[in-house]
Amino acid sequence: MSGMERTIIRPGLRVRIIQKHHQGTGELTEGVVRDVLTKSLTHPHGIKVRLEDGTVGRVKYVEEA
Repeated sequence: MSGMERTIIRPGLRVRIIQKHHQGTGELTEGVVRDVLTKSLTHPHGIKVRLEDGTVGRVKYVEEA
């Protein structure tokens, strides 16, 4: 599932994000959402979140439950 809609992103959800400095390589980081940082309902590059370990990035994939 893609991470471009804020309605599906919530704290506790396991996601894969791309950090700003990894945009060139496409390297993804997996983790659990602590905070949703994007205020708009959608974003073309993914909803920005902070993971439980403090990493910030845009959601590329939501892990299926």
